[in-house]
Formats: sequence, C-alpha cells, structure tokens
Amino acid sequence: MTDPAVRLDKWLWAARFFKTRGLAQQAVKGGHVAINGDRPKPSRLVRPGDRLDITKGELAFEVEVLIVGEKRVSAPLAREMYRESEASVQRREAAKAERAERGVEPGDPGRRPDRRQRAAIRKILRGQ
Repeated sequence: MTDPAVRLDKWLWAARFFKTRGLAQQAVKGGHVAINGDRPKPSRLVRPGDRLDITKGELAFEVEVLIVGEKRVSAPLAREMYRESEASVQRREAAKAERAERGVEPGDPGRRPDRRQRAAIRKILRGQ
C-alpha cells in the first residue's frame, strides 16, 4: 500500500467505492469520476493529495486521496485511504434525510405488484 501512484480504476475498487474494477472503469469512462476537476481515463494515475469527485447513482462523494493501494482491503482500512470533505458528508446526510421523509429507501423498490395490480398494469399497457 505504499506505491507512489496507482491506476484510478484500481484505487476506486481497492477503496471500495465500486464492487468490481469493471464497474469502476465504466464509471470513469461515463464521466462519473473527476480528478482535480478533470475528466480522466481509467488508467490515469492517482497520487496522495489528489481530489476526486465520485458520483454513484444519487450519492456524490468529494474525497482527498491519502493512501494509494491496488489491493482491496477491509472496509475500515479502505476508509483510511481517503478523507471525505465535510460539505460532501453534509450533502449526503441531507439527501438521506429527504429520502427518509419521502419514505424511499435506497435500493428498495418496495414490494412486487400483486395479481390484481399486475392485471391493471397489463390493461394500461394494452391501451384499454
């Protein structure tokens, strides 16, 4: 974990922002990750002191890289690899509170429609 620089996609995966390296590459290519305000390629090298803006769905993180590493580590150790800005933490907490007010949990689509609801959906889709 003492490498001077590591590929961006490897660092995002090692710091547990993404479940796989492939997902990290897709996020970088899709413009969901910025280094010091620039739109990088997945192979861009990350060094301590770099500022990353990471967007994952509704969540947005602003972090400063503290430690670079290309091996995936446990969650507590991964949190030591970066420092999240106070503004970023406050924004995420506010968004979480707003979702809770609306009764929407992240990743929770609710329950499946029952038989009667599915029939009503099919009727609407058929245009009747």
